[in-house]
Amino acid sequence: MNSANNVTTARTDELPDDFDLHSGSLLERMVFNQRRLVLALCLIISIALGWQATQLGLNASFEKMIPTGHPYITNFLDNRSSLAGLGNSLRVAVAVKEGSIYDQQYLQTLQKINDELYLMPGVDRPYMKSLWTPSTRWIAVTEEGMDGDTVIPGDYDGSEASLEQVRLNVQRSGEIGQLVSADFRSSIVYVPLLDRDPRTGEALDYGDLSRQLEQLRVKYQGDNIEIHITGFAKIVGDLIEGMQQVLGFFVLAVAIATAVLFAYTHCLRSSLLVMGCSLIGVLWQLGMLSLLGFDLNPYSILVPFLVFAIGISHGAQKMNGIMRDIGSGMPSYVAARHTFRRLFRTGMAALVTDAFGFAVLLVIDIGVIRELAIAASLGVAVLIISNLVMLPVLLSYIGVTPKAAARSVRHDAGGLEADVLPGRLWQFFALFTQRKWALTALGVAACLVVFGSTMSSRLQIGDLDPGAPELRADSRYNLDTAFMADNYAASSDIFVVMVKTEVDSCTHYSVLSKVRELTTQLERLPGVESTNSMARLSRYAMVGYNEGNFKWLELIPNNAALGAVQARAPRELFNSDCSLLSVYVYLKDHKADTLNSVVEVAEAFALQHNDEEAQFMLAAGNSGIEAATNIVVEKAMNQMMYMVYAAVIILCWITFRTWRGVVAAVLPLMLTSIMCQALMVHLGIGVKVAILPVIALGVGIGVDYALYVLSVLLAGLRHGMTVAQAYQLALRQTGRIVMLTGATLAVGVATWVFSPIRFQADMGILLAFMFLFNMLGALILLPALAHFLLGPTVQAQPDNSSAAVLEKSNKPQDDDKKNQSLTKEHSHA
Repeated sequence: MNSANNVTTARTDELPDDFDLHSGSLLERMVFNQRRLVLALCLIISIALGWQATQLGLNASFEKMIPTGHPYITNFLDNRSSLAGLGNSLRVAVAVKEGSIYDQQYLQTLQKINDELYLMPGVDRPYMKSLWTPSTRWIAVTEEGMDGDTVIPGDYDGSEASLEQVRLNVQRSGEIGQLVSADFRSSIVYVPLLDRDPRTGEALDYGDLSRQLEQLRVKYQGDNIEIHITGFAKIVGDLIEGMQQVLGFFVLAVAIATAVLFAYTHCLRSSLLVMGCSLIGVLWQLGMLSLLGFDLNPYSILVPFLVFAIGISHGAQKMNGIMRDIGSGMPSYVAARHTFRRLFRTGMAALVTDAFGFAVLLVIDIGVIRELAIAASLGVAVLIISNLVMLPVLLSYIGVTPKAAARSVRHDAGGLEADVLPGRLWQFFALFTQRKWALTALGVAACLVVFGSTMSSRLQIGDLDPGAPELRADSRYNLDTAFMADNYAASSDIFVVMVKTEVDSCTHYSVLSKVRELTTQLERLPGVESTNSMARLSRYAMVGYNEGNFKWLELIPNNAALGAVQARAPRELFNSDCSLLSVYVYLKDHKADTLNSVVEVAEAFALQHNDEEAQFMLAAGNSGIEAATNIVVEKAMNQMMYMVYAAVIILCWITFRTWRGVVAAVLPLMLTSIMCQALMVHLGIGVKVAILPVIALGVGIGVDYALYVLSVLLAGLRHGMTVAQAYQLALRQTGRIVMLTGATLAVGVATWVFSPIRFQADMGILLAFMFLFNMLGALILLPALAHFLLGPTVQAQPDNSSAAVLEKSNKPQDDDKKNQSLTKEHSHA
C-alpha cells in the first residue's frame, strides 16, 4: 500500500490500537490530552491581548534615545537647567526666494511663525530665540558708552526707517551666521523642546508635533517664502510618518511568505495556520508591551517582524513534520504528538537562545535599546506557546489535505531507494559531507573570514553621512539640513563643553584664558567651523570699550573689566550665578570622524587643565550627546557579541552535549557576523543604536537553522548512519524548511530596499543577507564541519545499522516505530 492510499484510508480521528495516550513527556500529555482547554486559554489570551494591543502608542522619548548613565550625559543632565535648551531642539529657517529679510511682509510672516511655534506643545519658551524674541539683542559702543536693545525695537512699525534700524541692529547683534544667514535671505527660529508636554504631563508626542510643523510649513510657504526644519524631533516625526509604509512592507512580507509556503505544501489551510499562529505571537507581544506601558518607536517597530520571522521558521518545521507523518499513514492526532515529541526540545532550545540573544541587549545603557530587548524577548517567549504548542494542537484537529500529505513523501521514497536525495539542489547540498567538497567549503569559508575580517576592521561607529542617515539623501529633512549647512556658519551640529567654576568666577581671567586656549585648539580641527564662548565675547567687548580699535582684541588680565561684560552677555553663554560657562563648538557635520577628533582634543585638554578653579566637562549639544552614544554603542557592540555567543554556546552544549556539535553549530554563525560587518562597511552603514538588534538577530535566526539540522543529523548518527546518510535524513526532515524559510524571509525583507526611509532599506538588505547566509551556513558549512568533527566520534547503536534504518524509512507502515525510536534519540539531541 503506498503513501497516498494510507492517507486516504486513515481517518484523522482514529488512533492505532497500540498508541498509548499516556506516552510521552508530562508536558506532551498536558497539552494533547487537554487540547480543548489549551485552545480555549489561547483564545482568551488572544482576545485580551489583542484588545490591549489596540492601545499601543507610537512615539519616541529623547532621554530614552541617549545613554543616561554615561559621564557626558550625566554632566549634561546635572546642568540641564543652565544649558538653554542644548539637548532636544528644532531649528526653523524662514527664507525668501527673492529680495532679503529686511522686508515688511517677510518680518510679518516671521512674527506669525514665531508666535505659532511659541504656542506649540512642549516648547521650552524662555529659551526660544528668533529676531522677534526679546532675548535676541544687539550691543554696540556709542558716544554714551556701551548700549544695547532688542534687534527688532519696540517701536518697529514696518516703515523704511524701521527696516533700516533692524538692518543696523542685526549687524551689531553678532547673529549673522547664527540666526541670520550671511546673504540676509533667511533667518532662524530656534525652538528648544521639553521632554513632556506641560499641559498634560505626558511624553511629548513627536508624531503630532511633526504634523503641526508640516501644517505650519504648508500654511506659510508660498511664492516667495520657503521653510526648512531640522532637529531630533523632526527626524523622529518623519520616521513615525513613514511607519505606515513600514507596515505596508510588513504585510507584503507576510503575503510572500504565505504564497511560498503554500507553493511548497500545496495545502492552503496548514499554510494559513502557520501564518496565523506567527501573527498571533506578534499580537500577544504587542499586547504585553501595552500592558507594560511601553510605546513602539521608529527603531523597535521592526521587532514585530523579527518575531514573525522567527515564528515562521519554527511553525514551518512543525507543519512539515506533521505533514510528513500524515503522509506516512499516521492520523493527524498521532502525527501532531510525534512531531511535538520530536521537535519541541529543539524548538525550545532555539527560542530560548533567541531570547537570550535579545536579552543581552539589556546591558546597553540606552533606554530605547532596553525596551527593544524586552519587547523582542517577550515576542520570542510567546512563540513557545503560539508556535510550539498551539500550532501542533490545531494541526492535530484539522491535519493537512491528503494530496499535500502524499506529495510530502512521494519524492522521498524514490530518493531513498537510490540512496540519494531527489532533486539536483538537494543532491548538491548532500555533496558537502564528502571530504573533497567539505575541504572546498571550509577553504572558501576561511577565505571569507580573512576578507571579512579585513573589511570589518574599517567598520565605524556612528553616522557616516551628513544630515539624518536614517532618511534618504534626497528626503525633505536632509535637503533642509543641507540648506542650513550652506547658509549658516553656526551649524545645527553643536558640541558644547561645560566649564564649572566657583560662583561669580566664570569671567575671571584665569578661567577665560583657558577657554580661549581650548577654542583655539578646536578651531584648528578640519571638522570645526567656528566656536563661541564668553572668552570670544569678552575679547570683542574690549574692542567696544576702546572706541572700536581692534588692537584691543584680546583678553585683558583684569577680572573687573571682564566681569563688566557679564551684564550684557547672552544667557546661553553662562548661567545665572556665573558658575558655569558653555563653550559652543559648531561642527561641519556629525560624522564619526568629526566627533572623534573633537572628543579627543577636548578630553586631552580637560585632563591637562582641570583644577579647583575650573573643571572642563564633556558634553552637551546634539553632537555631544551623539558622541556619548557612539562611545556606548562601540563598547556595547563587542560586549553584546561576546554575551550572545556565550549564551549560544552554553545552550548548544545543553542541547547537544558534545563540543563538536557546538563547534559545528557556532562557526557558521560567526562567519555570518563577520560578513555582515563587511557588508556594512561596503554599504557605508555605521554601527548605531538601531543596528545592534539586527546584529543580535543574525545570531538568533542562524542558531535556529543550525539546531534543527544538527539535531536530526546527530540522531541519525546515533542510529548508525554515516554522516552523508544522516545529513540526507536531516535535509528531508528539516533542511527543506530551513531553505524555504531562509529564502522566503530574505525575499520578504529585500522588498524593503524600495522604502523611502533609508533606515528600513538598510535593515532590509542586512536582514536579507543574514537570512540567506545563515541558511547557506546551516546547509553547506555545517555538514562540511560535521564530516571532520562528527563522523568518527558518534557511536552507532550496534543493532541498528545504517542500511537497516534506510530500508525501514522506505516503508510507510514502519514509520511509526521508526519515529518513536528516532524521537527518543532526537529529543536528547
